[in-house]
Amino acid sequence: MLFSHIDILDEQFCHRRDCFVAVENGRITYVGQEAPEGDFGEVYDGSGKLLMPGLVNAHSHSAMTLMRGYAENLSLSDWLNTRIFPFEAKLTEEAIYNGTMLAVAEMLRFGVVSTTDMYFMADANAKAVLETGIKMNLGVPVTCFDESHLRDLPVYGEWMDAIPRLHGAGDGRLLLDLAVHAEYTSTPRIVEEVAQLVKEQDLRGHVHLSETRAEHEACKQRHDGKSPARYFRDLGLLDVPTTAAHCVYVEPEDMDILLEKGVTVACNPMSNLKLASGFCPAPQLLERGINVALGTDSVASNNNLNLLEEVKLFAALFKGTTGDPTAITPRQALYAATRAGALAQGREDCGLVKEGFRADLIVLDVAHKAYLYPCHSMENNVVFSALGSDVCLTMVDGKVLYRDGVYTTLDPDAVCRKAGESVERILAQL
Repeated sequence: MLFSHIDILDEQFCHRRDCFVAVENGRITYVGQEAPEGDFGEVYDGSGKLLMPGLVNAHSHSAMTLMRGYAENLSLSDWLNTRIFPFEAKLTEEAIYNGTMLAVAEMLRFGVVSTTDMYFMADANAKAVLETGIKMNLGVPVTCFDESHLRDLPVYGEWMDAIPRLHGAGDGRLLLDLAVHAEYTSTPRIVEEVAQLVKEQDLRGHVHLSETRAEHEACKQRHDGKSPARYFRDLGLLDVPTTAAHCVYVEPEDMDILLEKGVTVACNPMSNLKLASGFCPAPQLLERGINVALGTDSVASNNNLNLLEEVKLFAALFKGTTGDPTAITPRQALYAATRAGALAQGREDCGLVKEGFRADLIVLDVAHKAYLYPCHSMENNVVFSALGSDVCLTMVDGKVLYRDGVYTTLDPDAVCRKAGESVERILAQL
């Protein structure tokens, strides 16, 4: 495909007008002001459109779309124990597949090309990913509340079965991470054994870290004053590339650890605010040089997968909390929602409009919309004015998966119907 006469956000997230972008064999092969020579197939008229990198959701629980609006006005502890865990105990592979399909439909509609997910039953999630064409780093989480060894837990067998079959499937679209749910849902033995396994398998890690003050302080009480970051570091879990979700309550020493170990922090502003957990100190993390990416967390706590909402909140929230209007710039917010997430997933050739990179691209319709006029700065407009519904095309590895209301790999009506049927069956059991 050749995108013709289209505005772009280039690899520096600067606005460039009237460009040409060529896509061949899943990659961007040309970016420039002049039309390239050659036959690239369809010529896409980019008049009134903006091409930019696809969004990367750095922390999600996709199948929890089935719990949208199911648990409201609760603290995290009550939310988990009185609503979420009982519902999840009734989930089947079919339900998880249906919930993940619903999430994929929503993400593609809103320009999300890849997600870092933490959820159960790898095959159910993988089926949805491989069928639809989206990208996912999937971490099936381990939880353990006794003195078991990792090899004694069912999740170990699931991991060892799934890794050779699924890691790298779909031409690399599906990658497997190893996930520890959290400090408070595991034991030191389990964390240490997971750390060893993830090194042996040469994979990446995913963990919830310091999501609430109560979690953070309870960890210190249990482990001789060690914060979750220090606890996980000392057990070796951060010795591999790791995404640490939330990091709402991190101390200066924790930030030093995250930087030293190259950890990506997945900031989830809407979910953390909605659950009254607080908010990640993103400006301080960025100032230290820590990679900060953006996530939605689950639909059960957000309540959508519209990552452009997170971009706006991320860019605005810290201005108010710090009193510094420069705390997060629009370009930092755009980077967090795209390139930072791709790097967190180990996808070095993704997340930028750049020659040689994977063609994970989205197009926004920016013409004839009152809320996008005037356009003194396209970057500012995208961050503070654009809506998820402005996405009119979503492309992954050069394949168009959503365009002008039409999906190419899924039937949204059937997806919604099947998800609803799964919800009805679970509610009947509760």
